[in-house]
Amino acid sequence: MSEGAVHLRIEGSVASVVFDRPEARNAMTWAMYERLQDICLQLQTDTTVRVVTFRGAGGEAFVAGTDIAQFQNFRTGDDGVAYERQIDHCMNLLETLPMPTVAMVEGWAIGGGLAIATACDFRLATVGTRFGVPIARTLGNCLSAGNLARLVLALGAPRVRRMLLLAELLPADELLGSGYLTAICDPAELEEAARRLCERLASLAPVTQAVSKEALRRLAVHALPEADDLIRRCYGSHDFHEGVAAFVAKRSPAWTGT
Repeated sequence: MSEGAVHLRIEGSVASVVFDRPEARNAMTWAMYERLQDICLQLQTDTTVRVVTFRGAGGEAFVAGTDIAQFQNFRTGDDGVAYERQIDHCMNLLETLPMPTVAMVEGWAIGGGLAIATACDFRLATVGTRFGVPIARTLGNCLSAGNLARLVLALGAPRVRRMLLLAELLPADELLGSGYLTAICDPAELEEAARRLCERLASLAPVTQAVSKEALRRLAVHALPEADDLIRRCYGSHDFHEGVAAFVAKRSPAWTGT
């Protein structure tokens, strides 16, 4: 499959970011994460942009996680620590954009896709969309403390436990009721719903929006614990390597707890 691409288009006061790897449900490659970082750095200082939208190409998925085949090169737990730090850096760049951000979610927001959507300020979803981090079933890895804190703040600890410990994929209608989603709409109505939301956001005081976003972010991350030991244990386990091998071979993993 291709390395994929992340596109940026700016029209007036609205920037649109598209994750473009539809043949893999927009699963993120290292190159795509790097491009997303570059885009966020560019937008950090663009005062003409008042709102940013994020969307997956193809209509089937927002982002279906990180491309798991890339983990075949991991050898030790330290590889996992380095990876999670890189993901944290990317999500922090997205989360600290000064202008409001809107995720337009269709089909699936899984793993890294859920992290990207959760780092946005607002989320619109189409009917039938599902959200989750089924790594207890698929890969046997874990999340950083930063990503975990962001999920717990947005979704609540009970739902995050279901996502992580039961590997559940939660439906859009449940997350609308929790406040995680701003709205659910038919696929044909998604662009119009996003246009209306972006128009409203762009009409409001940008400095107030920027400082409010940053204050909320600081509240969320002010007391994050050190968790490298947990990440190192998980990525250094036999189960993680078994999960990667099983996924690539398209078979069920045989977990051993080691």
